[in-house]
Amino acid sequence: MRVQVNVHLIFSRQNLKFYKIMQESKRQKQVGQLLQKELSDIFQRMGFNILEGGMISISSVRLTPDLLEARVYLSMFQIKDPAAMILRIKERMGEIRKDLGNRVGKQLRRIPELSFFLDDTLEYVFKMDELFKKIKEDDEGKENK
Repeated sequence: MRVQVNVHLIFSRQNLKFYKIMQESKRQKQVGQLLQKELSDIFQRMGFNILEGGMISISSVRLTPDLLEARVYLSMFQIKDPAAMILRIKERMGEIRKDLGNRVGKQLRRIPELSFFLDDTLEYVFKMDELFKKIKEDDEGKENK
């Protein structure tokens, strides 16, 4: 039995408001870049950037429109247990937030609450690269036959 499903996206005022909310404002982007730079320096000072033969970097920082919550996306390269690493970072959240407040306290009224998330784009890139290599090898194998 075959079922056909048609999905139509209807643009109404409500949908357009939703899409406007999804876009970051200029101020959100500016503060996000500032936080990314300062957090990178803090991580480097604390020794989080190179651990156990792996590397941690802050790929992006996204803020809510009121600038009170920040989602920090961490990219981890050759870290055996990324979830445990995020827990180690969360354990030192008070120290990180205090240092951040000392650095950006003059530019921001309130220091945003930080939430750390794993950014898996690096893993995705490596996976796609392996798939492309496999496809290329398969194509070369077919041509040789």
